[in-house]
Amino acid sequence: MKVLVDTCIWSEVLRHKSPDTHLAVKLQELIRNARVAIIGPIRQELLSGISQARQFNGLKDTLAYFEDLPLNTEHYEKAAEYCNICRRKGISGSTVDFLICAVAVMENLTIFTVDKDFENYKKYLPLRLIK
Repeated sequence: MKVLVDTCIWSEVLRHKSPDTHLAVKLQELIRNARVAIIGPIRQELLSGISQARQFNGLKDTLAYFEDLPLNTEHYEKAAEYCNICRRKGISGSTVDFLICAVAVMENLTIFTVDKDFENYKKYLPLRLIK
């Protein structure tokens, strides 16, 4: 089964000099087994805010190995629905987070994240998470 790797995991492993060993090993295992999934908005979040062109291009080249899952109108509509469900329960989140949730559910993916917000979303959305 494919795993949608959240921005926080990529960032921890690829952008920090001393990444969390557990997360790095788990991501390497997913890559080795060709189980990694990524979407364009995650790629954009990762590449945003990098001031040095050399570092930006290096990360862009690293991520080029992974093809974005194609997104369509239904993914965005489901993301909005999930946002509304959670908001009614008093839980707010980012549009990208809810897009990740929608893509994961609609494409039968597990989400690899350490973002605690996903634990809150999981109370009301049919998510599968790994840490």
